[in-house]
Amino acid sequence: MITVNTLCQWMEEIAPLSLQESYDNAGLQVGDRSSEITGVLITLDVTETVIQEAIEKHCNCIIAHHPLLFKGLKQITGKHYVERCVIAAIENHIAIYAAHTNLDATWQGVSAKMAEKLHLDPLQILSPIQHQLLKLVTFVPTTHAEEIKNRLFEAGAGNIGNYSECSFGTEGIGTFKANDKAHPFVGNVHERHHEKELRLEAIVPLHRQRAVEKALIDAHPYEEPAFDWILLENPTTTLGIGMVGMLPQPQEPLAFLSQLKETFHLQSIRHTAPLNKPIRKVALCGGSGASLLPLAIASQADIYVSADFKYHEFFEANQQIMIADIGHYESEQFTKELLMEQLQKKLPNFAIHLSTIDTNPIYYF
Repeated sequence: MITVNTLCQWMEEIAPLSLQESYDNAGLQVGDRSSEITGVLITLDVTETVIQEAIEKHCNCIIAHHPLLFKGLKQITGKHYVERCVIAAIENHIAIYAAHTNLDATWQGVSAKMAEKLHLDPLQILSPIQHQLLKLVTFVPTTHAEEIKNRLFEAGAGNIGNYSECSFGTEGIGTFKANDKAHPFVGNVHERHHEKELRLEAIVPLHRQRAVEKALIDAHPYEEPAFDWILLENPTTTLGIGMVGMLPQPQEPLAFLSQLKETFHLQSIRHTAPLNKPIRKVALCGGSGASLLPLAIASQADIYVSADFKYHEFFEANQQIMIADIGHYESEQFTKELLMEQLQKKLPNFAIHLSTIDTNPIYYF
């Protein structure tokens, strides 16, 4: 049986909640964690028509990119579409889960899917995030060092960029004296014991802290293993917002805009004046990305593809970069496909449906 809680755990492996922005509200929004899931519907937005689609497709769980609940509801009377959606979801026992800025911030997130559609390679994060890395420092008897390292690596420790199983160890002598209530692994009660130990250090992503700590405690032979968590300032190169990548071949600006229209099924593109050079390096950010324009310029990208630029923000291109505003919905439309791909790895034989409802509230005439 697959429960809502199990699905939440899988989703948080795909897009850890610790990665979401402070203003966001990702995670389970409606539903009983103990309920069994019969089918999943993936959508960009939760609307009344999407909930009706879930009912018709016998899906009692909706996974959305945009949270239905951003602000607290003081009353649920049905006067607003959000209230009506909540009522309909509860009445029909439908759980609603949102993976928003936490999904944006993953290496295989929204902007990476945009980059994939444009065949950009190699890729790097446009705005790496800080305070997502910890250093674990622990002390283990040398006789158990390899076993403990293996358990820590399996739990998610020791990954740095393109390298895994990274650690550092320094041998020394640890001391301890057990009291009457202790059951020491080595040594005798009321006697100071000296043990050859390894000071073991490894990098751990913040969202793997609990799993790594549990692995350490389970694998460590000591009754009271000593360990420290140190929050690092280092930005992580595999987590953050936006992407920068290279086109296979340089393109003239208008040719690239034509490719954007075809790839993202656009009716129009708001853009700044083309620069007098071909486009090779492309910066991307799904959704509202105007605030990252300075980083796009600093990356020396030729064009920045995002959405929701205000009139005066277009001036900030300052003839240093070309801006292409393709629309919020349009830039994130492939997020459904992204979520489907990630979930199918967890649920290869389960009923997962992509919503066929166009939830874009903006029309063009």
